[in-house]
Amino acid sequence: MIHVTLDKTKPKGWFLGPWNSHVPIPVGYANRGIDEKHLHTRMFEVYMVASGMATVAIDNRKVEVKAGDVLVVEPNETHTFLHSSADYMHFVVHAPFVKDDKVLAK
Repeated sequence: MIHVTLDKTKPKGWFLGPWNSHVPIPVGYANRGIDEKHLHTRMFEVYMVASGMATVAIDNRKVEVKAGDVLVVEPNETHTFLHSSADYMHFVVHAPFVKDDKVLAK
């Protein structure tokens, strides 16, 4: 068994993944949408919204997400968060895990 607690002092973080456990995929969180335009060339990024709402840009298309939504960003889709509510929080999973598969976009 693994039990990890959210660190509310950090805007985002990783609970666990291949670097610190036998869990083969990274599982993380963010308690606000982070504006960092990027893409993954091989990984899917799965966002599960736990509370609040946010506006996400995916390949320059705006998507509104809210508590209870799941958003899957596919490989090579450039994405970033444009806005999030004060009560926003999501969990995130990367699959399949590919080390260093993050490309910052202009």
